[in-house]
Amino acid sequence: MRWSVRIARIAGIEVRVHATFALLLLWVAYVERAASGTMRAALIGVIFILFVFATVVLHELGHALVAQRYGVQTKEITLLPIGGVSRLERMPEDPRQELWIAAAGPMVSVAVAGLLFLALLAAGAWPAPAGPWWGGVWRFVQRLMWVNVALAAFNLLPAFPMDGGRVVRSLLARKMPYPQATEWAARLGQGFALAFGILGVFYSPILILIALFIWLGASSEGAEAQVRAGLSGIPVKDAMVTDFRSVSPEEPLSRGVELVLAGAQEDFPVLDDGKLVGVLTRRGMLVALSRGGAEQPIYGAMDRDFQTADPSEMLSDALPRLRERECQTVPVERDGVVVGLLTRENISDFLAIRAARAAAPEPRAHA
Repeated sequence: MRWSVRIARIAGIEVRVHATFALLLLWVAYVERAASGTMRAALIGVIFILFVFATVVLHELGHALVAQRYGVQTKEITLLPIGGVSRLERMPEDPRQELWIAAAGPMVSVAVAGLLFLALLAAGAWPAPAGPWWGGVWRFVQRLMWVNVALAAFNLLPAFPMDGGRVVRSLLARKMPYPQATEWAARLGQGFALAFGILGVFYSPILILIALFIWLGASSEGAEAQVRAGLSGIPVKDAMVTDFRSVSPEEPLSRGVELVLAGAQEDFPVLDDGKLVGVLTRRGMLVALSRGGAEQPIYGAMDRDFQTADPSEMLSDALPRLRERECQTVPVERDGVVVGLLTRENISDFLAIRAARAAAPEPRAHA
């Protein structure tokens, strides 16, 4: 994710923190300082948030490690001010697998809360911590316990994009097709969003923000399911661009500029003696031009972090690769030879043309 930095690597999974997370820490420090008048309270507030997000990482690792068990890799876990996001390479088609992946996060949060509760009991600090200094420590632990209870409960709401929405979809998918199950789960999520929005008008603006978050997540999930359903059973070769231009890594950037200005293509496969070695994107070209001019070689500006597709694989399987990288073009290779390009734009055009053809009236037979 852009504007994020890696802070750890756990079980082969990158853990990253988004730059906006610093704003949350500053805001917490400001609020605690204003409320108590001491820097000590501000520091404790910041430390508490760091502990909370450490348990959020455990929550996300629960999803990631169960997903790995089913052969689904996790690209990264990113911490945002609103929580954590695990970026899986795909969601499994088996409803039972999705159920366990979705439920794993809340189960970890419940386990963390349970361990903290046992620690409080063992220390004799439940329900009321005693002592001036240790009392403060155990109150800290008690707050962390309740945060994890709330995290599990909130994520189990049966509404996208929370884990509970995915649990609902997995249960529905046992009785109906996956796209239909997603549609019903998305509608349920939008219903929850409306309820939170109405309550927010009367009680708290925070509920309105939560409602917006749920509504957008449910709408996005529903739209993505419709796209995947529309692409189901269609091979990449039916939608890929076959009339394309390529460049050489030794050519100057001016060649890429020339090709962009000459036609509609914006991203170009970079071929070295016929072998794909990179993709020259429009964005990468502009960045390189601003730094070094048009005569520098293309190999210094090309994107080496790219993925490819096979013309015979299904579009629904290839589509996630367009979302995993900043590079928005997936070269299509057959036996090591680039035979086409796959972009979001040509997939959208393909779907639009397919829908228009399906809507056209059948020609009447003449007597």
